[in-house]
Amino acid sequence: MMYQNLFKMAKSEKTSKSVASKASKILSDPKSTKAMKSVAASA
Repeated sequence: MMYQNLFKMAKSEKTSKSVASKASKILSDPKSTKAMKSVAASA
């Protein structure tokens, strides 16, 4: 699932373009949960 990969990347120091793109989609999606947005913001 997309969010699991994002969570793994959030723990590393460098954010890849694909993860940044996914994070952007999560942050802009009104259906995203607070927890998902928190993980996306830390990526």
